Amino acid sequence: MKALTWHGKHDIRCESVPDPVIEDGRDAIIKVTACAICGSDLHIYDGIMPDMHGGDIMGHETMGEVVEVGRDNSKLKVGDRVVIPFTIACGQCFFCQRGFFSACERSNPERSRQKATKMWGNSPAGLFGYTHLLGGYSGGQAEYLRVPYADFGPIKVPDGLTDEQVLFLSDIFPTGYMAADFCNIQQGDTIAIWGCGPVGQMAIRSAFLLGAERVIAIDSVPERLVLAGATGAITLDYREEDIYERIMELTKGRGADACIDAVGTEADPSASWDSRIDRIKVATFMGTDRPHVLRQAIHCCRNFGTVSIVGVYGGFLDKIPMGSAINRGLTFRMAQTPVQAYLPVLMERIQKGEIDPSFVITHRAGLEDGPELYKTFRDKKEGCIKVVLKP
Repeated sequence: MKALTWHGKHDIRCESVPDPVIEDGRDAIIKVTACAICGSDLHIYDGIMPDMHGGDIMGHETMGEVVEVGRDNSKLKVGDRVVIPFTIACGQCFFCQRGFFSACERSNPERSRQKATKMWGNSPAGLFGYTHLLGGYSGGQAEYLRVPYADFGPIKVPDGLTDEQVLFLSDIFPTGYMAADFCNIQQGDTIAIWGCGPVGQMAIRSAFLLGAERVIAIDSVPERLVLAGATGAITLDYREEDIYERIMELTKGRGADACIDAVGTEADPSASWDSRIDRIKVATFMGTDRPHVLRQAIHCCRNFGTVSIVGVYGGFLDKIPMGSAINRGLTFRMAQTPVQAYLPVLMERIQKGEIDPSFVITHRAGLEDGPELYKTFRDKKEGCIKVVLKP
């Protein structure tokens, strides 16, 4: 089959690889009908995520049609259309039983679990196409995908919904929704969101769905700001305005009720003096992440407000203003998204027409165009906000 494979920093190739096979009775094989390039994939593309191996198949936003099921899988049948959560969960362990599916104790194999535990203190769940710290699983930017624990994770697609309407249930819609859900939004709240990429766009719309009165959307890419503004969000370009001063002005000096970091480790290194220092630290191996956005979100949040973090961080953050957070009573909420916990309610919102997640799609192509579109997406060229690939 054809698949997009990793061969080093900025080196993604479309090449032939062996077809996946059933390895466990709970497995299923799907024929991929749509997949996407995620902002998190760019961290791999840029070479900052450790423990990738040459030839690893990329991708964790995937859906398709079931073509084979394992002997112990009674949930799925050949021909079912399904969306595949990027977090792999068994549905039975301590954390899965409590709804914390992205902390599944079984889906990250022991060889990877030991590495993740050494790096983070404990291991999260395995993820599709996302390093050998998290299982080394083949990703879904391919013609076929093996799905472990397929009798639990995938959600069936109701008749009448297109691939593009439901594809983003695999990751960015639940992640953006979780970001807003973490904010415990009350009537009249103002929510500030850093990053108007695909996850940020989903967070903006989710904040409004959950009752926010105002959403402040922060970015510098014109196309992203236009898309955010189309929802009624107040848009701020951090290259043109002092974000702290503007948020204080908009909130009469109080700060936003909740702040969402939808950027993560690769914040723009030219955004401020401290982001430039972050870049130098990373370049000289004195740091692992650029946490400028998180610092700013903390300062812009009102007393006893919430900072919701869904941007990906990989290691250790430097110069985080914990004095501000502690003295002002901030609450931090963060997670790799337990996708399965959100799927039923989000599928229902799509069916009711409350949201059509396909609004973020700007580029559609086949797998063979994937390597070039990684670069286009990374460089924010051609108005690229979200890429969908159709094998």
